[in-house]
Amino acid sequence: MTTFDEKLVSVLGKKSADALEAGLGLTTVGELLRHYPRRYDERGKLTEIAGLELGEHVTVQARVKSARQRRMKSRSGELLEAVITDGTSDLHLVFFGRGSRKVERELLPGREAMFAGKVGMFNGKLQLAHPDYQVLDGEGASAADFAGAFIPVYPAAQGIQSWNVSNCVEQVLAVWDGVGEDPLPDQLRESRGLIPLEEALRTIHRPDSWAAIAVAQQRLKWDEAMAVQLTLAQRRRSATARPAPACPPRPGLVRDAFDARLPFELTAGQREVGEQIARDLSGEHPMNRLLQGEVGSGKTMVALRAMLQVVDAGRQAAMLAPTEVLAAQHARSLRELLGDLAQAGELGGAEHATRVTLLTGSMGAPARKRAMLEIVSGEAGIVVGTHALIQDKVEFADLGLVVVDEQHRFGVEQRAALSGRAGGSTPHVLVMTATPIPRTVAMTVYGDLEVSALRELPRGRSPISTSVVPVAAKPGWLDRAWQRIHEEVGKGHQVYVVCPRIGDGASEDDAEEPPKEDGSDRRPPLAVVDVANRLAEGPLRGLRIDILHGRMPAEDKDAVMRAFAANEVQVLVATTVVEVGVNVPNATVMVIMDADRFGVSQLHQLRGRVGRGSAPGLCLLVTEMPDGTSTMERLRAVESTLDGFELAQLDLELRREGDILGAAQSGRRSGLKMLSLLRDEDVIAEARVVAQEVVEADPELAAHPGLAGLVAGLLDEERAEYLEKA
Repeated sequence: MTTFDEKLVSVLGKKSADALEAGLGLTTVGELLRHYPRRYDERGKLTEIAGLELGEHVTVQARVKSARQRRMKSRSGELLEAVITDGTSDLHLVFFGRGSRKVERELLPGREAMFAGKVGMFNGKLQLAHPDYQVLDGEGASAADFAGAFIPVYPAAQGIQSWNVSNCVEQVLAVWDGVGEDPLPDQLRESRGLIPLEEALRTIHRPDSWAAIAVAQQRLKWDEAMAVQLTLAQRRRSATARPAPACPPRPGLVRDAFDARLPFELTAGQREVGEQIARDLSGEHPMNRLLQGEVGSGKTMVALRAMLQVVDAGRQAAMLAPTEVLAAQHARSLRELLGDLAQAGELGGAEHATRVTLLTGSMGAPARKRAMLEIVSGEAGIVVGTHALIQDKVEFADLGLVVVDEQHRFGVEQRAALSGRAGGSTPHVLVMTATPIPRTVAMTVYGDLEVSALRELPRGRSPISTSVVPVAAKPGWLDRAWQRIHEEVGKGHQVYVVCPRIGDGASEDDAEEPPKEDGSDRRPPLAVVDVANRLAEGPLRGLRIDILHGRMPAEDKDAVMRAFAANEVQVLVATTVVEVGVNVPNATVMVIMDADRFGVSQLHQLRGRVGRGSAPGLCLLVTEMPDGTSTMERLRAVESTLDGFELAQLDLELRREGDILGAAQSGRRSGLKMLSLLRDEDVIAEARVVAQEVVEADPELAAHPGLAGLVAGLLDEERAEYLEKA
């Protein structure tokens, strides 16, 4: 019997099995059958070339337009240059060495073929160097390979192309004995009109119509949606099963005094989210809420009012920041906002007051000891620090709320570390993020948290204008950008210049890229150290320039940020370390070098660092990308809108589906291969409801072995751990 768990080596032989494992991480029959086609090409229908992404491994069906042999200019030998077309756009191919003569004989003008390789760039044009190819007519293809109208195009990798995967699938399907028991309960399948799993898997690999593909995809999407939502439903259940310290509002104390002094009105969004949080904090089960909102939307104000409600209830609140610099900045800003309400026990302190205490790893022993005493005695109503607050042996008198200010999730592990710090109960948790999150992502990646959003910006926020600087087409524009920086500094303002790389040679990550073997002439990403030196000696000579990056010692980073905040540094050349939380209202310009190497949401996050004062902000996106590429479209989208939620949706459209559950983090392919967070909101929402009902009735899925197997199969231990920690 050939089952899902059968090793591929026993079905395909060692050579093919090794190639599938090395290139795609596939080792069993089940893993190969769950490796679905990325798309389908129909015979004679060419792939659209215009949408190709630089650096992507692609498989395209195209027609040969021309192929010519010539001698290489810089060294001995020959190369073949070919051009393929989809009828509207062209893609250049290059083949080096003796084998190019054989290629010339096969790639005759007018012939159609499948081409696979990594998209590079040479002389400003997209190209494939040494692509693998399979001719779709004539000598190059066997009739069996491409007999059907549909050609499945599989995610491929170096050393194993789409057509190799297709051949392996063909062999496996011929001997596979099918599914013993369908993992989805009969009732669920019937109510949703879903076909059996075995039929779906056979159809997805060997379809006979577009309608059959759609029916098979719908079934396989449900498998993935149920696996994710069951996992999250189990997480929510375990997170809320413990008791929490109830902190109902108490009138006439610190929060009311703070509200009475506010010099401005809260936005409607701040009031609405504040009421949701107040209700959660009053309950006896832990709040687990994600608060998302643009930079400057007033998340800190909402969090502070929540912390004061907890303090009024006689408990403590802890605020965690990702770095010591940000923790110190938060402590300062909370004290400034509270004024004498943060001076409990001090001369001049308000009648109802609390104390804000900072605790970081780099504090001296006396200051650290004093802070620890304030925390354990309960004198400190609000404690601010890094994750060291929960990892060290820090004893709280009565911890009621943890506020996490960072982009990363506050996972189950950290929540467990806090259990018992609140008299045997679990504190409430509020996670804040400045990255707008599309609803479908919130329902999957953040599905164990309730989600609130602040969509409006407070009045008085300065506008930010964004411009793309296309260096390849208009080199003079960059000179004008440096002139503009001189003008801004002349007005007393300051500037950020952001680079994608550090470049001090201190780690392998920043080593020079090896010589290109793909024929691409794309240079390595620009580095902070190099750019800072070049600017200081060239276009920004005479200005006070300093650098900031993540590998600097904490005290050096702090010193640079203090100097920048005090306007002792006029131009700060940095990595994305400035992306989170750095607040310098006097900074008005953000120049992002190699902007094409950043994601849409990250570019939006970075530009939120300017325009925080009374003067308007300017963000310049510097790129060498040619017009007409999808990368340039992405930059134009950032240029055209300041709506972070719109850009987050666009980011999801442009990003490769499936990175969402952590492929980038774990280095492995994600469990989401069929489910699209962009297009399948209805399936995700329905699966969430069904999963919740199943888990409430059967928390351990003991009566649903098929569903339990689905969770284990689609969300292996590593991905489940990512969902917890991410």
